[in-house]
Amino acid sequence: MDIERENKMILNAYRGVLRSIKSNRSKEETKIIRKAFNVAAKAHQSMRRKSGEPYIFHPLAVARICADEIGLGPTSIVCALLHDTVEDTNITLNDIEKNFGVKVRNIIDGLTKISGEFDFTSSTQAENFKKMFLTIPDDVRVILIKLADRLHNMRTLDSMKEIKKLKIASETSYLYAPLAHRLGLYTIKTELEDLSFKFTYPNEYDVIKNKLEKTKAVRDRYIQKFSHPIKKELDNHGFKYQFKARTKSIPSIHRKMQDKGVDFEEVFDVFAIRIILDS
Repeated sequence: MDIERENKMILNAYRGVLRSIKSNRSKEETKIIRKAFNVAAKAHQSMRRKSGEPYIFHPLAVARICADEIGLGPTSIVCALLHDTVEDTNITLNDIEKNFGVKVRNIIDGLTKISGEFDFTSSTQAENFKKMFLTIPDDVRVILIKLADRLHNMRTLDSMKEIKKLKIASETSYLYAPLAHRLGLYTIKTELEDLSFKFTYPNEYDVIKNKLEKTKAVRDRYIQKFSHPIKKELDNHGFKYQFKARTKSIPSIHRKMQDKGVDFEEVFDVFAIRIILDS
C-alpha cells in the first residue's frame, strides 16, 4: 500500500476517534487530542504491527474503544493515543508530563507498569499479578484503557503465532474478562470471553457458531412470536420500555453442555430476553 493512501486512512481513523467522543469538548481539549495524535504518530512512524499495518492504527483503535464503547472523555483519549509511547519509543514520562501534564503522566505510568509478559502457568505469579493490577492504579482510567487495549489486541489476534495466541487468550479469560465484569462492562466482558474461547478451543467454537447460525431463523421467529403479546400488553398500559433479545455467548453455551453432559440440541436456553421498564 502506498504511503499517501496509508496516511489518508490514518487521518480518517483519527477523525473517527473525534466523532466517537460522547462528551462535549472544548477547543482546548480538541487541540490536546490532536497534539497527542501527532506525538504518537511521529513516535510510532517506523513501527508496524504483526499484520503489516502501521502501528499507529492500534492506539487509534484503543482510543476509539475508550470513547465509543466505554464512554471515556478527552483525557482518556489522550492517554489511549499515547499508551505505548513510553514503553516502545524514545519518549519518557518527563516528556509526557511536560507536554500533557501530571494527570496524563500518572495514567501513562500506570499503564506502563501493568504491561509486559507474565507467567500465568504459575498460580502464585498469576495471583500476585492480579493483586498488582488492582492496587497500582490511583485512577480507574488506567484499568479501563488497559481493557480497551486488550480488547483491540484480541480483535486482531489472528496475525499472531499460535503459541502467542494461546498465551494472550488464556491471560484474557483469567484476568481481563473477570475485570470487565467487575467494572460492569458486560458487553466487553462477553466479547473478551468469546474471543478467548475462539482461540483456546477453536474446534468447539466453530461447531457451536455454525449451529447457532443454522438455527438463527427459527430462533428469530420464536422470539418475535413470544414477544408480540408482551409488547402489545405493555403498549396498552402505556409503559415506556426497551425490549432486548440476545443469543447467549458461545462460552456460556459450551459451559452448559459440559456441566449437563448434553449436546447443543439439548440446550434449551440459548437465548435470553430482557425487558427494561422506565419506572
